[in-house]
Amino acid sequence: MSAVPTPAAPDPVFAAFCAAGLWPGLGKRAAAELPGAGITSPDDVTAAKLQKLPRVGTQRAERLFSSFLSAQPTYGVVELLVTAGLEARLASSAADALGEDAARRLRDDPWALLRLSTVSLRDADRLAISLLPGADRSDSRRGRAIVLVTLRTAARDGHTVLPADLVVAALRAEGVADPVAAVVAAVESGEVLDHEPPEPEFDEDADPDAEPPEPDPALRTLSLARFGMAEEAVAEGVARLAATAERIADPAAVRSVAKGLDDAQKAAVAQVLGAGVSLLTGGPGTGKSRTVAAVVRLLRAKGSEVALAAPTGRAAKRLEELTDHPATTVHRLLGSQGFGGGFARNEEWPLDADVVVVDEASMLDVELTAALVEACPDGTHLLLVGDPAQLPSIGPGHVLGDLIDSGVVPVTELTTLYRQAEGGAIARLANAVRGGQLPPVDSPDREVVVVPASGSGEAARRVVQLVTDSIPRALRIEPRNVQVVTPVHRGPAGTIELNRALKERLNPGEGTVFGFDVGDRVVATANHLDIEPIGFANGEVGVVTGTGDGTLDVAFASGPVTVPNDALPDLKHGWAITVHRAQGSEWPGVVVVLPPEAGGMLSRPLVYTALTRAQQHLSIVHASGAALARAVREVDVRPRRTRLARLLRENAG
Repeated sequence: MSAVPTPAAPDPVFAAFCAAGLWPGLGKRAAAELPGAGITSPDDVTAAKLQKLPRVGTQRAERLFSSFLSAQPTYGVVELLVTAGLEARLASSAADALGEDAARRLRDDPWALLRLSTVSLRDADRLAISLLPGADRSDSRRGRAIVLVTLRTAARDGHTVLPADLVVAALRAEGVADPVAAVVAAVESGEVLDHEPPEPEFDEDADPDAEPPEPDPALRTLSLARFGMAEEAVAEGVARLAATAERIADPAAVRSVAKGLDDAQKAAVAQVLGAGVSLLTGGPGTGKSRTVAAVVRLLRAKGSEVALAAPTGRAAKRLEELTDHPATTVHRLLGSQGFGGGFARNEEWPLDADVVVVDEASMLDVELTAALVEACPDGTHLLLVGDPAQLPSIGPGHVLGDLIDSGVVPVTELTTLYRQAEGGAIARLANAVRGGQLPPVDSPDREVVVVPASGSGEAARRVVQLVTDSIPRALRIEPRNVQVVTPVHRGPAGTIELNRALKERLNPGEGTVFGFDVGDRVVATANHLDIEPIGFANGEVGVVTGTGDGTLDVAFASGPVTVPNDALPDLKHGWAITVHRAQGSEWPGVVVVLPPEAGGMLSRPLVYTALTRAQQHLSIVHASGAALARAVREVDVRPRRTRLARLLRENAG
């Protein structure tokens, strides 16, 4: 009797690659069935052997074989990670970040793994010990990587620069013996810029014999090159537009659209006619939209080409409705080339517009602003409309605030509160919060309702009750027109649990495609503007209208989109979204929930941004205790470190 041959032990790297879901098209069940088909190592992978898997025919076997070959760059990274005792799932992100030759680049510099935000220095050190004989903490590549990580972390907090002293302190904390050499290596790599401290002001006429003071070395800063260059591009572009602008029409022409405008609003319209770059700011209900509509009417009457844009699809649609003129997202205006692909419209192919108007300008980060300014040819007039009291952009920079602080561009701030009939109580409350006050709510018509709750669990129950019953029944605002906004993702009153509870009540289902059913509300968490015909942008909210074979049909504010399988991970359920994702959009009804766990992150801009998402009705489910009043009164977001205001002044001077 002959012995049954024992199957070969699976190759640990191959097993980790398959188990981590890194083989495109191979599901978990099929991965578990590979050893039974005699496939335990990469050398075993053939179309013929793949046909031995259950439910795999000739065509699917060929596709699986082809997809395995195309995943070889990722497989090479898995080999390095598994040998070092790290998780194989990191390989996909590493291959995306480092390119086709990711494995070679990691062998040359294991600390390049720190380009992934989910990787710790400890993980990168483990990989270095595995790959480099005699690797130690003083390796120049390690120091250079720590400089980059420190600056990337600061950028995630919105800063475009960091004092060099703070970077040196971070290097010392990680055991880098020569921090100065590490900074020099980072600068020489081209990925970091070193900014000398500004020259102090010195009045030579006041004392001709006095020596000019030395620059303060504590003001020396470092930046990631991409953000440092973007700030310089914005400053140079603003100066260029200011210098090349010619008056479009005589200020007297404002009379033709002046009906219903106050003096400040008329001044804002006149300002656009002459200034290359101008700003229009103000809180809700102060007439920014009415003023923009007047600008558009006047310019169209003069035969000028006007381009209207906003950072989000919903804001662009609202701008279009208010002005009766086509509007689009800033990304679409500039011809976004998809994820990380830059923009089609630039200096070589500039925008065909005499005047560009961008609403919700507080959401513009420094890189998007740089792209916008560079795409405006000489002579273009740029009007930025926004509310500096709102949250700053998700990306690095403080563009709107820096433009105002620089004093180099004309600013019209609208302060008179006009919105009464359609938003009196909401506008009054929001403007009080904008000024640091939290007054008692006075709203007999229930335009604003405060619902106290003793904790997160009760707050969550109140939210669901408001959306599914109280607001539709008492105010005739259907659940599809009510948006829940919360500062947090986790906890009973965070986006994850609230979306689960609201789906159960509003659109129960099995989640037929990637957890979604027809009728589900979804929110985009990344840009996919390359999907035909229009794609979708980060923060856009839509409704699932159909499902296909691994695809979803979604109706976004900007239009219908068929979302392919590879973009589905960037959709989440959207009945409840974060304040940052809600920024730039408005809904007829909004429920703002403030749970106890949000207390530490509450700030005046965050609360103000949340309240101003509501058009007709605002419910505030308040469970954060004294933290709310303290945030509005005292606690503000930490100022972002940027160079833009100084660069604007230098370029203007």
